Amino acid sequence: MSADTINLVVGFDQREAVAYHTFCQSVLETASLPVRFLPLAENTLVDYKETHTDGSNRFIYSRFLTPYLMGFQGWAIFADGDMVCRTDIKALWDLRDPSKALQVVQHDYQTKAHTKYLGNKNENYPRKNWSSLILWNCAHPAHQVLTPTFIQGQKGSFLHRFSWLSDSDIGPLPPEWNWLAIEYPDNPSAALVHFTLGTPCFKDYADSPMSSIWHQARARSQDGMGE
Repeated sequence: MSADTINLVVGFDQREAVAYHTFCQSVLETASLPVRFLPLAENTLVDYKETHTDGSNRFIYSRFLTPYLMGFQGWAIFADGDMVCRTDIKALWDLRDPSKALQVVQHDYQTKAHTKYLGNKNENYPRKNWSSLILWNCAHPAHQVLTPTFIQGQKGSFLHRFSWLSDSDIGPLPPEWNWLAIEYPDNPSAALVHFTLGTPCFKDYADSPMSSIWHQARARSQDGMGE
């Protein structure tokens, strides 16, 4: 694969499959480099069996397989599937910092809602939503521990807080690259809008703040399909 190809690992949950396809559509519309998409569909992860019983989606832990899936080489982006990209994904790719093991938007907020889509609990915890968009330096030696067996045996708090890393290994990203709709004020300049409380494909969130961005991207993904 060319060094100029962006590896994009995307969370996939069949209950909101339309969100995955809408996100991929939004990325392709503005990308100026080739993008290789890898959906984290649970049934395709032949080396990994989900053993955790908590979590609100099917990829809540498999996201940490990203370095493993990349053969611990190069770089990759992980993104939740409930997002819309509004800017050339190359602008995020260009933020890679080889001195860091990974880079994330370092959110620091208290949620406005204690439940989210499909009635899932939405609790506050340290580093909440940091892991929903990750710019991975897959070759960083600290990631060698992230094998399927290791991930299966870890608690969510350990993984989502990146506890296998020192704090100095975690680099920042601008908040526009993981803008939390509803939780944060409307932001026309957001590069990546994250519908963390519920994708507008769910009726409870169909008319939520910034939802028009999602609906427009979904409509464009269906252009040309006919009646």
